[in-house]
Amino acid sequence: MSRLRKLLATGFALVLAVTLASGASAAERFTGDGDWATWQKDLAGSRFASAEHRINPGNVGNLKLKWAFVYPEVRAQNRSEPAVAGDAIYFGGPDGKFYARDARTGAAKWEFDLTSVDPAGTAIVRDGPAVSGGRVFFGDARGYLYALDARTGTLTWATRIDPDPSAVVSSAPIVYKGRIYVGVSSNENRGGENYPCCRFRGHLDSLDVNTGELKWRYYTVPQPQQTGTWPSGAAKYEPSGAGVWSSPVIDARTGTLYVGTGQNYSGSGGDFDTLLALDAGTGGVRWKNQVTKSDTWRVLCMDPDAEGYCPGLADGTALDYDIGATPNVFRVGDRTLVGVGQKSGVYHMFDARTGQVVWRRQLGVPDPPGGIGQGGLQWGSSYDGERLYVSSYRADPGTLFAVNPVNGDVVWQTPNPADGCTTGGAAQYPGSCSLEHGPAATSSPGLVWEGSSDGKLRAYDSATGRVLWTYDTIQTFTGVNGVEGMGSAISGAGGGAVVAHGMVYVQSGYLGYPTDTGSVLLAFGR
Repeated sequence: MSRLRKLLATGFALVLAVTLASGASAAERFTGDGDWATWQKDLAGSRFASAEHRINPGNVGNLKLKWAFVYPEVRAQNRSEPAVAGDAIYFGGPDGKFYARDARTGAAKWEFDLTSVDPAGTAIVRDGPAVSGGRVFFGDARGYLYALDARTGTLTWATRIDPDPSAVVSSAPIVYKGRIYVGVSSNENRGGENYPCCRFRGHLDSLDVNTGELKWRYYTVPQPQQTGTWPSGAAKYEPSGAGVWSSPVIDARTGTLYVGTGQNYSGSGGDFDTLLALDAGTGGVRWKNQVTKSDTWRVLCMDPDAEGYCPGLADGTALDYDIGATPNVFRVGDRTLVGVGQKSGVYHMFDARTGQVVWRRQLGVPDPPGGIGQGGLQWGSSYDGERLYVSSYRADPGTLFAVNPVNGDVVWQTPNPADGCTTGGAAQYPGSCSLEHGPAATSSPGLVWEGSSDGKLRAYDSATGRVLWTYDTIQTFTGVNGVEGMGSAISGAGGGAVVAHGMVYVQSGYLGYPTDTGSVLLAFGR
């Protein structure tokens, strides 16, 4: 083992040891038992299935589909990364339901209808749940957060953590020392010319696990004030936005929570495009690093004639350069680092104690002003104790990178295979296919897992970047629930592969390929 590899492995072991000694319950911490009980995999956000020993580079080519679950015909995106705890898999659907199934067979355990809490609005689970203390926690596209009994599916509590009709919980919760931490964003920036843009304030909440009571809230922007009108006569409010799209992580050594924020919707101010370091107990700021000087963007900015509704078009600051990715926390020697990707395409590495920049690396391709930030780093990366694995999205093509976490040097890079749109099911839909990596990266010993909008899930050799296994999800499946459906793009917006107990799970159905049936959750094993 090289000196660098020993140093990094030692650092990862230190993070693990400290996490185990933190007083967190077994489901909150990185236990090494093979569960994948939260989107981040562990408090530090490694997305690394370290205990996986059944699937390795030598036998990954033997993976087969074990079962499929098919959602009813719905047009919403399928994007809720599952959680696996013990013999159960937990996941939300685009159909307003939350499911618990047997992780090995797909047999039904229970299901919960989100409209039983509130029949109004679009009750879609946007991101992954967290399983802790015998309960499962998740949010929806209406601003609700739920706690269910993990064994029975009985509702423990539900609370609407933001009443704004545009509020969205796309941030997957994390549980630590009796608290749930989750971010809130919104779709308010999609309003048209006559919409009084904008009054939403992004926030990160800490809630009691037993009751859902709010313990503290950190707003990312001050209260928006009316400053005039838009050309249509609609009221103008600013500053606004800076939603928290991504999922938080926690350094158990110091009790520090790290989370990224998005761009302003109107005006310019607050903690937009910022990595926040907050005291997990109080919500107090330990430090914050704003990585973009100015960034005000709404959907109207995509129209080159909308300058009056998007002032940033004139000066080049309509960027949409969110920090939409979840950070990674780890130790190198006696130093703790925290890194995060940005939609500008840059991966930033900071000193976790001070917020000072350690290094930056341009990996993705930044979009021109007025774009939608799709050439950069969208959701999350993975750290296996030796390398960081980071993927770019619509970067012509999207590329998977292995990066040295000490200095940001690229160890290897593998573009989305060029035949992704000309082979398999995607070949039938050339107008729908693109070579991009929407999901967060996942790793397990010797392997990296990444899905693509070409509908293919791939396993890569973590040492070389060589593709070792490919499965095409753009085909017809008959689900264990007796419904027929079809896969499409591997789910983005955070929904990466989950590796647990010798199985691999993935949602397929993020972007539309023409179909009259529902999308799918797929389970693979040897």
